[in-house]
Amino acid sequence: MAQGSSLPAGPLADLAADVTILETQLLAEAFRNYEQYRFRLAGDDQAQPPQTRDIIRAGGVAAVLPIDLARREVILMHQFRLGAHVANGKGDLVEIVAGRVEAGEKALDCARRETIEEISVAPSALVELMTYLSSPGLSDEQITLFLAIIDASQVPERAGSAAEREVTRPMRVPMAAALAALAAGAMQNGPLIVALQWLALNQGRLDDIVRARAVTA
Repeated sequence: MAQGSSLPAGPLADLAADVTILETQLLAEAFRNYEQYRFRLAGDDQAQPPQTRDIIRAGGVAAVLPIDLARREVILMHQFRLGAHVANGKGDLVEIVAGRVEAGEKALDCARRETIEEISVAPSALVELMTYLSSPGLSDEQITLFLAIIDASQVPERAGSAAEREVTRPMRVPMAAALAALAAGAMQNGPLIVALQWLALNQGRLDDIVRARAVTA
């Protein structure tokens, strides 16, 4: 067997680390706090200074792929993102519904709330699909992805939360067209790509998944 290709002795899964946090310092307080950590991992050379890393404390996020099962349509939307504009000049991103889980709020409740805010339609049911870390080298942001069952005929051309000065432009998109755009590399939003990749793998059994796992919203 080639070097480095051996299977792990235990389950192939994320594990708790043997780490000692020595100090936490708040570098900047904002919508997302910016903190610095000093720590040691088990096995570190004690003669060397502790390791230091900076982390953006983003916390939990619910992301939602709204889908109309009868019409075989997904609801995507355009929304301006400054980070994308700064990165590559294409700030008018195609996205799925997503938002921050508030203190004391469950991810499922956040998913329902954000769906109503961003596409102005309440889901009839939600299916939790997966949880993943968006950029663990930089942030503690943990995204829980949901499938939302909706009636696409009720989706307006403009939506968003006025209180947050948020403007979204929802789009009814046939599943095949969304997956073709994904394959063409036309969209770069992370949660959108993860959601559509899941859809590409599971589109043939959507009805069974919803029937078995849906929670009434």
